[in-house]
Amino acid sequence: MDGMDAHYPSLRGRHVIVTGGASGIGESIVEHFAAQEARVTFLDLQRDAGDALVARIAASGATRPDFAHCDLTDLDALKAAIGHAIGRNGAPAALVNNAGNDDRHKVESVTPDYWQNRMDTNLRHQFFAAQAVRPAMRNAGGGSIICFGSISWMAGEAGYIAYVTAKAAIGGLTKGLARELGPERIRVNCVVPGWVMTKRQVELWLDETGERQIAERQCLPDRLMPADLARMVLWLAASDSRMCTAQNFIVDAGWV
Repeated sequence: MDGMDAHYPSLRGRHVIVTGGASGIGESIVEHFAAQEARVTFLDLQRDAGDALVARIAASGATRPDFAHCDLTDLDALKAAIGHAIGRNGAPAALVNNAGNDDRHKVESVTPDYWQNRMDTNLRHQFFAAQAVRPAMRNAGGGSIICFGSISWMAGEAGYIAYVTAKAAIGGLTKGLARELGPERIRVNCVVPGWVMTKRQVELWLDETGERQIAERQCLPDRLMPADLARMVLWLAASDSRMCTAQNFIVDAGWV
């Protein structure tokens, strides 16, 4: 994990639930919360990667997270995993709806089943995870729900229309939940990443064309890394952002 720029006392000892926490941006989010001495529960379908992350964080001396192997498209399993996490670690101060998958596809190849799978993978679980944590957050006096969108729909990117559609819908989900849950002091915001250099992105899509696109479209020359998103998530989970809700927080190095 990269060195942290800020310390958040309000996160120490607080329970945080992260979906899709075993790799990529989620992995960095889990690492950063653990370094803040938060009690992290992360959910992921990747069992080996999840176990490895727990072992690595524990070996570093940071707070050992809990890992729940879970298919987030199975809503019964999702609700059960969140219920177990709350029973073990208490009401979550924050839920980070990070999980998603940006597999590429062509318009003509999309079937109804594939479309529904993309909605289940990228959109549906964000709502039902929020629904599942709401009672405990409300009873604890509030909390922070952090959804994950994508710059892809704002920029009108091609090559993954179902993903772009799901990510655009998360903007509406964020606004609607913020309005409904605000009276309970539950804040709901959306982090909107640009092209983040996760291992998956680099291996699958960062070729000469991609490098040229970054040089042309990012205002800042540096590569956008998972830690850059994790730091924004920390702030949104901490009490420092106590009056921020219903907002999109774009972290994209100025993608224009």
